[in-house]
Amino acid sequence: MSYETIITEFKKQFGHLQKAGLEIHGIANLIGDLNVISISAPFIFNRTTLPKRFMGLNLREGIAELPKEFQYLNSDKEYIWAYQRFEEYVDNHADIIRDVLNNPEMKREEMLDALCFGDFNSHKEKCIEWEKEGKIPKWANK
Repeated sequence: MSYETIITEFKKQFGHLQKAGLEIHGIANLIGDLNVISISAPFIFNRTTLPKRFMGLNLREGIAELPKEFQYLNSDKEYIWAYQRFEEYVDNHADIIRDVLNNPEMKREEMLDALCFGDFNSHKEKCIEWEKEGKIPKWANK
């Protein structure tokens, strides 16, 4: 199947999310000759509405603008995508998230999944494992 066909089908199935800020860039080639579907979305975007893979290709997402809580970090001492950072963000901005995602009844767990790669608990487990292995810095309360 051609890449053009894959992107056309992806746009058919997920193009409605462009109203929420999704940008579909097309096929990208990563190091190691791995092809992916390149997309971007705002930080506050419901990532549970997107698949991890589509027609055999992984999705790779960029975020246009990060909130201040995710900027200006010392990467030697702080992991930008620490699960605790997502928890703090959701706890401090729940009303804004509910408003942007147009879901006034959204629960904390749903907000965490929406913002955190579609599956917060999976990400949290990975972070805990990576901390133990020394792959990422341990979380330090501020």
